[in-house]
Amino acid sequence: MPDAYVHALALGLDPAWRRLPDEARRETAAQFAVAVATDHPIRTETYSLIGLKAGIDLLLWRLAPSFDDLEEAAARALRSGLGRWLTVRQSFVGLIRESQYVARPTSQEQSLFEGERSRYLIVYPFTKATDWYLASKEVRQGSMNEHMKVGHGYPQVRQLLAYSFGLDDMDFLVAYETDDLAAFSALVRDLRATDGRRSTVRDTPILAAVHRPIGEILELLGG
Repeated sequence: MPDAYVHALALGLDPAWRRLPDEARRETAAQFAVAVATDHPIRTETYSLIGLKAGIDLLLWRLAPSFDDLEEAAARALRSGLGRWLTVRQSFVGLIRESQYVARPTSQEQSLFEGERSRYLIVYPFTKATDWYLASKEVRQGSMNEHMKVGHGYPQVRQLLAYSFGLDDMDFLVAYETDDLAAFSALVRDLRATDGRRSTVRDTPILAAVHRPIGEILELLGG
């Protein structure tokens, strides 16, 4: 399987942009929309966090064949129109690889870039304790089996786990996609009671975002 990199790029808008004349806002918004849309060979999905997370208004969720492609796409967006008024608030990068714990991935563990998008995307960094990696394969597999059993009880929630070792500060980039946030919240609550929770070192900040076309997000921002 060829390498595939994912990037969650969370951006915050300078409030001064909203005070620009109408024509300037429309022009800069249009320039940014073009920069985000012309990302071949990158796949980009856009999400809104307007008013939902302090300092963050927009999330660019990307899949690319190379690390360089992600860098170039981010640079292109940030120098184009509205991009000059945006600040990177969070950035999570990961590499998609086959899981050593899942023999036959179900539809819940497939790429979140395939098929139709769900309404909500939740992404966050995830790091496990050293003791987890020093435990035997059998112990880790048993813990993961329990984790996956709980997850399969919520078929309306899909998950992507990307590896961030050596690429970012965390061990993994974790993403969930769903149309039912209440079900996702219940899933997270149930996972808190599993054995694997003992090894969790970091699983914040959590970014819960609404899937919207870039044009719709720009309208909500005031473009």
